[in-house]
Amino acid sequence: MKRKILVFSLLMAAVLLISTGLAQAQAGKKAVFIIASENFQDDEFAQPLAIFEKNGISVTVASTTTEEVTGMDGLKTTPDVLLNTIQAEDYDAVVFIGGSGAAQYIDDPLAHQLAQDALEQNKILGAICLAPRILGKAGVLTGKNATVYPTEGEKLAASGVNYTAKPVEQDGNIVTADGPGSATAFGAALVELLK
Repeated sequence: MKRKILVFSLLMAAVLLISTGLAQAQAGKKAVFIIASENFQDDEFAQPLAIFEKNGISVTVASTTTEEVTGMDGLKTTPDVLLNTIQAEDYDAVVFIGGSGAAQYIDDPLAHQLAQDALEQNKILGAICLAPRILGKAGVLTGKNATVYPTEGEKLAASGVNYTAKPVEQDGNIVTADGPGSATAFGAALVELLK
């Protein structure tokens, strides 16, 4: 009996060391979440943010304003920095949050450049809901598997993307998701890549 307890204790200690090591490996990692100046999708922002923070990943929130912004369902947050001050090289992951307001970035050259720079620098790149269209327009999804909010599938495919219609799709360092129902899985997939 004592031997079983000792083996169990050693096993638990090993699990604790491994999980602590993973958390420490992620400590020091940095991500930027790009949200719209209005009508970002609350769950697509809050759920991945909680997962990143739980895993010790520092998140900076960027937008075209540093005034308080409101999500589609009423969540309020104040972006940390302006989009035009963001450099992909300063982050391990660049994540575009969806919602109807994300349309402001579909034809935005700054957003496109940030996505292109992230891909060129082998950073993790994420987009959810409407936001994969930003990546499509930036040209970083050409020939890649990706998903998007279902009503936008044809538009995404028109950008040379292999639209899969999956809830979450990963192709290399790029993770896309279809909407708020996939927000937790989206955040988890990005964190997994950051390990």
